[in-house]
Amino acid sequence: MQEFIEQTYSEYTEEDQKVWSVLFNRQMDNLPKMASDAFIQGLEKIKFGPDRIPDFKETNMHLGKCTGWQVVAVPGIVEDQTFFQLLSEKKFPATTWVRKMSELDYLEEPDMFHDVFGHIPLLTDQHFVGFLKKMGELGLKYLGNERAIDILSRIYWFTIEFGLIKESEGNRIYGAGILSSSGESKYSLSGAPQYFDFDVRKILHTTYRKDKFQEMYFFIDSYESLYNSIEEIEIVLEEMVSGELV
Repeated sequence: MQEFIEQTYSEYTEEDQKVWSVLFNRQMDNLPKMASDAFIQGLEKIKFGPDRIPDFKETNMHLGKCTGWQVVAVPGIVEDQTFFQLLSEKKFPATTWVRKMSELDYLEEPDMFHDVFGHIPLLTDQHFVGFLKKMGELGLKYLGNERAIDILSRIYWFTIEFGLIKESEGNRIYGAGILSSSGESKYSLSGAPQYFDFDVRKILHTTYRKDKFQEMYFFIDSYESLYNSIEEIEIVLEEMVSGELV
């Protein structure tokens, strides 16, 4: 496994804190009417706000009380084995570096605003983290099998990163890649993309791009239904191993 790092809070600069504040306030101008209820509630539970970058030690205290999960600081994108191992242990990897003021709208590699603001609030939902843990376990089980990891990556992309959810108030966002992007937050619910109900087998044959807004999104009905989809994901992976999956 790759070496972890410490979040040295004292090293954050005035610009770092300003960037967090600008991004936080910009998103929160829109997300209360666009984001999943569980995300908005999660922000409150772990006490994220615009005034300061979250301290992982404090965040982990709050997460521990909600679901027992923890945030682990990493230097950047981690290798598959490390990523799946962490998820299986109820740990989520997050970078500690913050984009510059000149990079507010686009980064090639996710910074902590994406990793922390986008991902961490939903770690307070038990069904959501249950799904993450199972994904980690499946990733470890099929580690080294490129096709299986590709299947898991596509499912992760269209759920954890770019998923939408149907709630009583209407269609809402829960994917971190959308929640941390001002432009995609508005675009994803605009009616311009294609929308589909969550379908594991359709996702298997759906490609995605990392350099532009998504052309299609998948809706889940609830986090419980997302968790329950693990059973079908396991069946698909078993079919792949046995040669039944075309």
